[in-house]
Amino acid sequence: MKLKILEFCLSPALGGLELFVKSSFESFEKETDCYICVAPDKKLDKIILSEKKTTLKRDKFFPFIPALKLAKFIDEKGIDIIHFHWTRDITTVVLAKLLSRKKPKIVQSRHMRMTRFKSDFYHKWLYSHIDMIHAVTKEVKEQLIKYIPQDIRPDIEMVYLGVETPNIDDKKVQELKKQYNLKDEFIVGIIGRIEEGKGQHLLVEAMVKLKDMDIKAFIVGSSMNDEYQNRLKSEVKKYKLEDKVLFSGFTDNVNEYMQLFDAVVLATTNETFGLVVIEAMANKKCVIAVDKGGPLEIIKDGVDGLLFERDSSALADKIELLYKDEKLKRKIALEGYNKVKKVFNKDIQMEKLYEKIYTSTKD
Repeated sequence: MKLKILEFCLSPALGGLELFVKSSFESFEKETDCYICVAPDKKLDKIILSEKKTTLKRDKFFPFIPALKLAKFIDEKGIDIIHFHWTRDITTVVLAKLLSRKKPKIVQSRHMRMTRFKSDFYHKWLYSHIDMIHAVTKEVKEQLIKYIPQDIRPDIEMVYLGVETPNIDDKKVQELKKQYNLKDEFIVGIIGRIEEGKGQHLLVEAMVKLKDMDIKAFIVGSSMNDEYQNRLKSEVKKYKLEDKVLFSGFTDNVNEYMQLFDAVVLATTNETFGLVVIEAMANKKCVIAVDKGGPLEIIKDGVDGLLFERDSSALADKIELLYKDEKLKRKIALEGYNKVKKVFNKDIQMEKLYEKIYTSTKD
C-alpha cells in the first residue's frame, strides 16, 4: 500500500526552499499518493498546477484555526506523513497532527541554520512530536544535534539537495545575446533576490577594480529592497560602469542567462546550502562562492570551483584569475559539472530522501 504524503509550505516567497517543496512533490508523486498544501495566491501557489494541491491561509497569531482545517484535510485524505519545510509552519503542523484522528508522522526538511538551544518547554513540546528532520548539509545536521535536547530529538538524516541537467533554449540564449549586444566579453553573473545579504554590492565593488578589463557583470533578480538597489545603481553611475554592470530584473530563464556567463558568483552572507552553486555547475559554469556554509561542502577550492573570503578585493582577484586563464576556467567548469552528475543529481538525492523518510517513519 502506497504512503500518503502531504508536502506542506505556507511561505510567501519563491527561493530555493520553496522550489525544493515543488521538487519534493513532483518526485514523491512518482513513489506515493502525494498531496501539497501551500498559501493561497502566493508565489508557490501560482507555479503548482495540480489537482492534488490544496491551499491554507497562515494565521500567525491564532495557528489553532489553520491547524483545525489542516487536521480535517489529513483525516479526509488519510495522510500518513506531513513533510514541512518552512520553520514558521512548525506550530500549525504539530497542532494539526494532535487535532487529527490519523495522527500522521511529521518530517521536516531543515533548510536554515539552527543557532540556539531548543531546551525551553515550548520547543521541547514541538520537537517531541516530530519524527525526523532532514538536514540539507552536514553542518546543519551537526547544529540540530547540538541544539535539540537528546531526550526529544527526532531522527536526524542528512541528504543534499540536487538538480537536473538543464534544458537550454538556444534560441532564447541568442536573443539575450542580441538584447544585451554581447560579443566576446568575459561575463560574470550573480543570481538571486537583490538584497544586501546576497552581496550584489561586492560584485559592483569588484567591477570597479576590474573596470579596465573586458569584463561585464549581470545582476539577475528582483529587488527586495529598493533603497539597496538604488544604492547599487548609484555606485554603478558614480564609477561610470553603466556599460559594465547590467541589471536584468527577475527572470524565469535562469539557465539561459547562465549560458551567457563565464562565471557565477555566490556572495551571500551565510548560505546554508547554495542551490545556485549546483545549478551553475550543471550549466557547466565556473562558480566563485563565499568560503562559508554550504559552499564549503559543495566546492573543492581550485578544483571544481573557487572559494573567496567575503570581500570585494578577494572576489575581484578570483574573477581576474579566471579572466586571464581560459584553460583553468574550462577545467573547473568541467569538474563542477562532473561533480553535480555524481553527487548532486536530483533523482538520486530525492530517492535517498524518500528512503530516509520511509525508513524513519515506519512503526
